[in-house]
Amino acid sequence: MRKDITIAAEPRATRGKNEARRLRVAMKIPAVVYGTGKDPFAVSVSPKEMNKILHSASGVNTIFNLDITGVENSPVMVVDWQHDPIKNNLLHVDMKRIDLSKRLTVKVPVHTTGDPVGVKQQGGLYEIITREIEIECLPDEIPEHFTVNVGAMMLGQSLRASQVELAGSMKLVSPAEQVISHVIAVRGSAEETAEGEAGAKAAEPEVVKKGKKEEEGAEKKK
Repeated sequence: MRKDITIAAEPRATRGKNEARRLRVAMKIPAVVYGTGKDPFAVSVSPKEMNKILHSASGVNTIFNLDITGVENSPVMVVDWQHDPIKNNLLHVDMKRIDLSKRLTVKVPVHTTGDPVGVKQQGGLYEIITREIEIECLPDEIPEHFTVNVGAMMLGQSLRASQVELAGSMKLVSPAEQVISHVIAVRGSAEETAEGEAGAKAAEPEVVKKGKKEEEGAEKKK
């Protein structure tokens, strides 16, 4: 999703650990921007501003403007980043220039709402298998997320990728049969039900046979 956000960046002439330390003292981190047929370009950016992008509702699907002082102002997306494994500080970011006229392939979250009938009335268990699908669309049409109401889902039914409603230029890339969520029987109750049905079936012939013997004995007495 394209946002009206501009993040300032400064050209970075040198690289290496010493340069990274110097940038961090200045409250900056190293970054690289590439794409649209141009050479990769080293820059420095504010980690605070980049974290706002990464933690926003649209996350890495956010298209924003990167204003490199004296060089260019281009729409970009974050494609990779690195955190400190101990402090969890943002250390480095890779960004890709975006051609707004060309289609992109992105992963979009799928949110589900409603209480399935299979849970409320049939005693099933609602289980989420995956929380996103992959689509292809124009950059300006990337949604923050999809929302699907699963209130009518019965026991044994599934929500599949092909059932997510797409709009505009969107095209499904994930397999159409990919299961997003489903309602399944609770294992304990399913086993008890199966045992009960098996026991009932086994008992029925015995009752019938017993009934026939009693009828034959009554006829002999007569």
